[in-house]
Amino acid sequence: MVVYLVGAGPGDPDLITLKAIKALEKADVVVYDRLANEEILKYASGAEMIYVGKRAGKHSKKQEEINQILLKQAKKHDIVVRLKGGDPFVFGRGGEELLSLLEEKIHVELIPGVTSAIGVPTTVGLPVTHRGVATSFTVVTGHEDPTKKEKQVQWNYNADTIIILMGVDRLKNNTQEIMKYKDPETPVCVIENGTKPDERIVLGTLENITEKNINPPALVIIGPVVDLFKDIQKNMPEDQA
Repeated sequence: MVVYLVGAGPGDPDLITLKAIKALEKADVVVYDRLANEEILKYASGAEMIYVGKRAGKHSKKQEEINQILLKQAKKHDIVVRLKGGDPFVFGRGGEELLSLLEEKIHVELIPGVTSAIGVPTTVGLPVTHRGVATSFTVVTGHEDPTKKEKQVQWNYNADTIIILMGVDRLKNNTQEIMKYKDPETPVCVIENGTKPDERIVLGTLENITEKNINPPALVIIGPVVDLFKDIQKNMPEDQA
């Protein structure tokens, strides 16, 4: 028995890796998330499909239940694919699933995916680093687990670029915290449904970005690279901008 922990990429089904496709083609069962594009499932046409998607305030399964599903399926089938949006180890709780499987002596193979934190800005032409503009970036969750004993996200990051995942619902609170450490006029770019046909880009500043109409799922990029992105957009051909 083997369980493949697979990253499905940021949304565009063409951004899944060849290694992930090979795993799906031989899968007996696929356990998949909401953020994994269902078009990818065509590669596992003969497999049983189990949906365990989660969204803010509406979880079809708790993480402990998902762990148990994986254990049960691994003991029933030769090849199980756990398909997760983005990369399994970037706020995907892949580490928890890996530990749960290893504790039961189940063989696990890991297949990384393109994380939306970098893949989405790249596809629109927004460099998260750029010589003379940004030499560092921080990727942070915008929705910290409320059951934690202590908060880990303090928003006092020194990186030139801050990339927030899962941060729409708490964007106002988070930007208010960030403004304690950064200029309110710091540029912000929000990308909704990155890499998908209904992708939408919203520009603003830390001070006014929450006045815009923004819907999840969306990625938030904060820092001077957003001004660079505006210059890039001006110079892009109309059919690419």
